[in-house]
Amino acid sequence: MYKVCRADNDSTVLIKYNLQFFAEDQNGAEKTEQATPKKLSDARKEGQVAKSQEIATAFTMLTLFLILKFGYTFMGTNFKAVFERAYNNIPYVTRTYNGYPPVTTIMAILTNALLTILLVCAPFFLLGVAVSFMCDLIQVKWRPTTKPLKPKFSKLNPISGMKKIFSTRKLFELGKSLLKLAVMAAVIYTFFTGRTESLFLLYDMPLKQAIGLMGNLIFDLGFRITAAYMVIAFIDYIYQKYKFKKDMMMTKKEVKDEFKNSEGDPQIKSAQRRRMMEASRRRMMQALPEADVVITNPTHYAVAIKYDADEADAPIVVAKGADYLAQKIKEIAKENDVEIVENKPLARMLFANVEVGELVPPELYKAVAEVLAYVYHLKGKV
Repeated sequence: MYKVCRADNDSTVLIKYNLQFFAEDQNGAEKTEQATPKKLSDARKEGQVAKSQEIATAFTMLTLFLILKFGYTFMGTNFKAVFERAYNNIPYVTRTYNGYPPVTTIMAILTNALLTILLVCAPFFLLGVAVSFMCDLIQVKWRPTTKPLKPKFSKLNPISGMKKIFSTRKLFELGKSLLKLAVMAAVIYTFFTGRTESLFLLYDMPLKQAIGLMGNLIFDLGFRITAAYMVIAFIDYIYQKYKFKKDMMMTKKEVKDEFKNSEGDPQIKSAQRRRMMEASRRRMMQALPEADVVITNPTHYAVAIKYDADEADAPIVVAKGADYLAQKIKEIAKENDVEIVENKPLARMLFANVEVGELVPPELYKAVAEVLAYVYHLKGKV
């Protein structure tokens, strides 16, 4: 293709270009088709699913604050006991034997304190893990895969790593993190506005009362932050579902190639069916001379019947056809001296209900028997 341009010196310039480069959807490259079940299944095996990590974080925060709200007395009592034991053992720890501190005593005190702290904190950690696991399970159902854990050389490629750092996804994650910080800062600021006087009163309160006040402030602030985080998490979940659906979309060519790979090339399957039909037709024509009678419509259908009491209990259909094939059956029948009988209702019923190689059904015995009796009478067999 050529384009004519006029230059400043009035000379004509011919530029050759290919219109295919300007095609918007060359070879079906535009992703306009919804993802097929196979592609979604393959993506899931690779660990690609539509889920929001913020959902798990939000519900884990809510669970931990609820546990703190109703279990802080239990925690405080146990931590106080640990502190008292450690404080009461100070005289034993400060003693020296032959110039050395009692290492065994120190290790026993520390071990006991750590075990107590772990036992007190274990329910919090276990419930947090359980809630996080349940959130992921509800979002993507249970189907574990180890493929994301397999090492890939592409992950070690610094160029690919730099591209991921400056990708649209990373920019979105950065914007989301900044949004979360801004929302949390706004929640904290509005919460403490008007409560500064309560904070200054802590200096004049007994320790137990001050701890109670601080606990209430922390719980109230924690629940507000969790509520704000819940809103962010649900918005992120909706976005992740939308983005995953968009990323999984396919081009027309991809859908066609997937169908070819899974179901086989339609042209090849069509050719195979055609060859099978031709082979079946040849076998049918070869068996036609052995038929006793051909029942016709008379122009549209033709059904060849054979009856041998030694081979089967009922007559069998050895050939059938419509239109052109029906005419061909009648020609071969005439060449082999097979009787042709016109019976429109019977021909239609046999053609529609009995396949080649099948026995005539009992409900058609009488009609077929009458035709065979007529044929046998003509040929002097009865």
